[in-house]
Amino acid sequence: MHNSVAGDLWQVYDPQQVVIITDENIEALYPHILGNIRAIVLPVGESVKTMKNAELIIEKLLKMEATRSTVLVGMGGGVITDITGYVASIYMRGIRFGFVPTTLLGMVDAAIGGKNGVNIGLHKNIAGTITQPDTLLFDTSFLGTLPDTEWSNGFAEIIKYACIFDAALFGELAQHDIAWYRHNEAELRQVIARCVGWKNKTVAEDERETGIRKLLNFGHTAAHAIENLYALPHGQAVAIGMVIASSLSEQLAYVAAGTTDRIKDILQQYALPVTYPFDVPKAIGLLKMDKKRKGETIDYILLNGIGSASIHPISFDMIAHTMTLCIQ
Repeated sequence: MHNSVAGDLWQVYDPQQVVIITDENIEALYPHILGNIRAIVLPVGESVKTMKNAELIIEKLLKMEATRSTVLVGMGGGVITDITGYVASIYMRGIRFGFVPTTLLGMVDAAIGGKNGVNIGLHKNIAGTITQPDTLLFDTSFLGTLPDTEWSNGFAEIIKYACIFDAALFGELAQHDIAWYRHNEAELRQVIARCVGWKNKTVAEDERETGIRKLLNFGHTAAHAIENLYALPHGQAVAIGMVIASSLSEQLAYVAAGTTDRIKDILQQYALPVTYPFDVPKAIGLLKMDKKRKGETIDYILLNGIGSASIHPISFDMIAHTMTLCIQ
């Protein structure tokens, strides 16, 4: 199956023009894909997404004599696709790039939409670009080597799409669990395709995130602060962030009472946390540096019901109050 990825890649690109950017996990699991292709192999984890590493990649590209006709291919999870897209969009003022996402999170979310970036200190994706990849190649057989936590991470984003766009998907997810999808590949592919469809539609309408694309941040506003403070896996932080956003929606009466409990149930069904003992003032301090801040408020994504969401300016005090309730 994986040989087909390599085959598809070489139908699109000349192998001699390609530099693959990947991590040590992929190199160890799939050495046959890398073969004789030039590759830059990074350590594993979110801590890789830094300006320093972007600079190191650029230095390696220069040593390889990579030119404007070189193509970068990011093969891995969201960290790899983020930094690959970022480097490609700034190297020599922009070269072509493609992605082969190998995680569920990458397939349903991180690799799609053109957002690329690196973290600076605790500020997630604060330096970045919106540049679309040339090519996206999906092969669900990569998911066979994913650890359980990575399955949960991916389902956090799938649950996000269900909450903001797709009540029918929410209903379907409620009837199953990770083990079921792992053994029913056709259904898993349909779910991935559905999520990709929602993201592509949203990005096509609002690539620069001036309006509707902001809905994709449901659960992410608080999540990015918690994730970077405590080095939590992205999906776990998003799960907690969705509970906070849903609780805010209930308190402000945008959504029926009991909605947050429904979301908590489905998160736990997919082995995701619904609370975490984080430091609220520290989290609010990071939120105040968020890209979506406007004065003393921040654009927050609230639910109108399962399958529907909207954007509201919410004060930091209100968010702090809700966060405090959610960690008790």
